[in-house]
Amino acid sequence: MSPNPHFLAPLLTAAGAAGRRVMLERTGQTVSRQIVLAQDSATRTRGLLGRDGLLDGAVMIIAPCSAIHTLFMRFTIDVVFVDRAGRVLKLYRRLRPWRLAVAVGAFAVLELPDGSIDKNGLKRGDFLTIS
Repeated sequence: MSPNPHFLAPLLTAAGAAGRRVMLERTGQTVSRQIVLAQDSATRTRGLLGRDGLLDGAVMIIAPCSAIHTLFMRFTIDVVFVDRAGRVLKLYRRLRPWRLAVAVGAFAVLELPDGSIDKNGLKRGDFLTIS
């Protein structure tokens, strides 16, 4: 049996993020229905800078990534760090501009609209999948 690919594998196909969703495995609930993937140096560096916010149901996934900052950002976000399998390692609720967030051992970070962690009932140890 081959090892399981990391949870971002569905985004790395020719179809990319179009029509994909981030799902909470425990409940089958859709966490995000619009995915923006930042996986190269330029998109990871830019992140959400220059934007006025994230739409409800949107997520920016930055990978690889185990630390972020909100310097120069204009809005508050929820932050979820995950490992390669999509297991939630650390949660930051309502991270305001001019802050740092770190999760040792994280593979990727999901930046979500403010309040998304509580709205979706996310908790440490949950698994996120992309379908």
